[in-house]
Amino acid sequence: MGSLLLAVIYLAFVSLGLPDSLLGSAWPVMQGTMGVPSSYAGYVSMTIAFMTIISSLMSPKLIQKFATKWIVVVSITLTVIGLLGFSCSGQYWMLFLFAIPYGLGAGSVDASLNHYVANHYSSRVMNFLHCCYGVGAVISPNIMALALKYAHWNEGYRWVAFIQMGILAICILSLPLWKTSDQAERNDRETAGIGSTLKVPGVALTLIAFFAYCSGEATCFLWTSSYFAGTKEGLSQELIASFGSLIFGGLMLGRLIAGFVSDRVGDRKLIRAGLVVEALGILLVLIPGAQYYTAAIGFLLIGTGMGPIYPSIQHMAPANFGRKYSASVIGLQMASAYIGSTFMPTVFGFIQQNVGIGIMPIYLAVFAALNFIFLEAAYRAIGKKYPV
Repeated sequence: MGSLLLAVIYLAFVSLGLPDSLLGSAWPVMQGTMGVPSSYAGYVSMTIAFMTIISSLMSPKLIQKFATKWIVVVSITLTVIGLLGFSCSGQYWMLFLFAIPYGLGAGSVDASLNHYVANHYSSRVMNFLHCCYGVGAVISPNIMALALKYAHWNEGYRWVAFIQMGILAICILSLPLWKTSDQAERNDRETAGIGSTLKVPGVALTLIAFFAYCSGEATCFLWTSSYFAGTKEGLSQELIASFGSLIFGGLMLGRLIAGFVSDRVGDRKLIRAGLVVEALGILLVLIPGAQYYTAAIGFLLIGTGMGPIYPSIQHMAPANFGRKYSASVIGLQMASAYIGSTFMPTVFGFIQQNVGIGIMPIYLAVFAALNFIFLEAAYRAIGKKYPV
C-alpha cells in the first residue's frame, strides 16, 4: 500500500508540472493570434504566479486543517478549470480570468506534498518527486508542438486538461490509500506561525535564495522558446515550441541523477554541484552563432544544474529548522519563490523588448550568483544543524 501511495504522490507531481511549461511554448503563436506585444506574456505569467503565492501562504493553515489527500484533489481540480479556460480563450483578457484557478491550484498541492515528503521520506524520494514534475513539464511543450502542427494552440491546452482529468480520477480513486498516513499527518499538524518562523536564523536568507532560484527558473520557463525565435534563424514554429521542453528535460534529468546519489552525497553538496552545472550551461548559451545546437545543449545543462536545487532546499527544511517550523518554512519558501516567478520574467520581458532577447544568459547568471551567495550565507546562519 505504501508503494502505491508513493506512486500516486509521484503522479500528482506529474500533474503539477504539466501546466507550467505551456504558456512559454505556445506564446510565440498566441501573441500573434491575440495581437499583443511579446512582453505581454509576463502579465499572464505574473497573474498565475501571484495566485500561487496566495495559495502557498495559505498552505500552512490548510495543512493544519485538512488532510493532504483533499488538498491534492481540490488543487488538481482547479488546474483543470484553468487549463480548460485557457483553451476557450479567444481574447487576451480572458487569460487573466482563468489564470486565477490555474495559479491557485499549483501552490497548495506543491506545498502540501513537499511538506509531507520532507517529513516522511528521504532526500532520494524528494528528488524523484521533483523529477516527476519535470516529466509533466517536458510532456506538455511537446503536446503543444503537436497541437501547433496539426490543430491550434487552444487544442494544446485542451489536450493537457484531459490528461489532468485522468490524473484527478486516479487521485480520487486512491483516497483509501491515505488511511495509514492520516494519523501521522495529524501528529505533524502542530505548526508555528509565519511571524515566529521568520525569526528563526537562516529562514530569511533561504527565502532570498529561493527568490533568486525561481527568478531564473521561471524566466527559462517563459522565454526559452522566444530566445530561439529571436536569436536563431530559419526555425519552424513547431521546433521553436519544442525548445520549451529543454529546461524541463534538464530539470528531470538533474533530479533523476540526484535521486540516485542524494542519500550518499547530501543536499548541500548536490546544490553546489548543480550550480556549477548551471553555470556551464549559461556559458554555452553565451557562445554566439547562427546554429541552435550549442544553445540547446546549454539550456539542457542549465535545467540539469537547477534540477536538485529546489527539492534539496525543501528537503532540508525539517532538519534545518525543526518539524514544528517545516510547514511554515516550506510555505514561505514557495511564496518567496513564486514572487520571483511573478515579477522577474516580466522584468525580463521589458528588458528584452528594449535591449534584445540575447541578454537572457546574462540575466540568468545574475540570479544563479545570488542563489549561491544567499544559500551559503544561510548555511552559516544555521550553523552545524545539518551535515555539509
